[in-house]
Amino acid sequence: MDTILFLTILVVVFALAFDFINGFHDTANAIATSVSTRALKPRTAIFMAAIMNFVGALTFTGVAKTISKDIVDPFVLTNGSLIILAALTSAIAWNLITWYFGIPSSSSHALIGSIAGAAISAAGFGILNYEGFLKILQALLISPFLALAVGFLMMSLFKVLFKNRNLFKANTRFRYLQIGTAALQAFTHGTNDAQKAMGIITMALISANLQTGDDIQLWVRIAAATAMGLGTAIGGYKIIKTVGSKITKIRPVNGAAADLSSAMIIFGATLIHLPVSTTHVISSAIMGSGAAQRVKGVNWGVAKKIVMTWIITLPISATLAAIVYQVLNLFF
Repeated sequence: MDTILFLTILVVVFALAFDFINGFHDTANAIATSVSTRALKPRTAIFMAAIMNFVGALTFTGVAKTISKDIVDPFVLTNGSLIILAALTSAIAWNLITWYFGIPSSSSHALIGSIAGAAISAAGFGILNYEGFLKILQALLISPFLALAVGFLMMSLFKVLFKNRNLFKANTRFRYLQIGTAALQAFTHGTNDAQKAMGIITMALISANLQTGDDIQLWVRIAAATAMGLGTAIGGYKIIKTVGSKITKIRPVNGAAADLSSAMIIFGATLIHLPVSTTHVISSAIMGSGAAQRVKGVNWGVAKKIVMTWIITLPISATLAAIVYQVLNLFF
């Protein structure tokens, strides 16, 4: 078999594996609040999230096109299949490490850092599309702060609107609302996160001269959506525990506020074709809604741990991908 074709097949397999791992790694993002408030049982929540992730993944392709061309140009990428394989290997490794320790790290940061690191290792810093790369970095950096602010404002609005309502009745109603917000959360997760694997596969097809445009082929969309949905069905109970209970005590009202806030940010990013970290957007929205309820009620120690992981993921994944590329280059 031709080496380039073999590497391209490997990239497709690894990209779908990344999407599958992303699904169970990030399941907690969509359902942690609804599970922690007992609005949904874990199995029901995970099943619903799997379906909505699948639907969301099939609905949009803009983020996939951004991933496929805005970090590096696949049409001028030499040894592109090997670069992408190294990036996927690095991103998967980091996802598994952080999942094992129950740390809600960003699959998006890991993948984007890995693509940049592998490309630089292969062709130097000049290979990066700096305009597109910086645009993506800005979206990754700004979105958590925006989610924190929107979560705070959303919860503050709920406090004003429901200040004279019976707390028990309000919580019961918000539990029902959380079923809808969790479904919306899972849908928006699919519209953004599943697109990243689609973009990676498209990059590989272009660099192997198996595709001449940047359109996302139907089989790529279906395969990535299926991998994300199946991964979500496996569930990420370790991270559910961190996101759903260790950041702040979540009640139905601030759970709904956090879900609505993060869904707005993620879907807004999808509409302008920018990848964001669903992990960090949702964690930040939970912090914001918790702070609006009571600032001291937020476990800022766990929040600090999440932020530190957010900061170190890009450079670590880039460095790991650069090393993996050099190792793979010895064999191919």
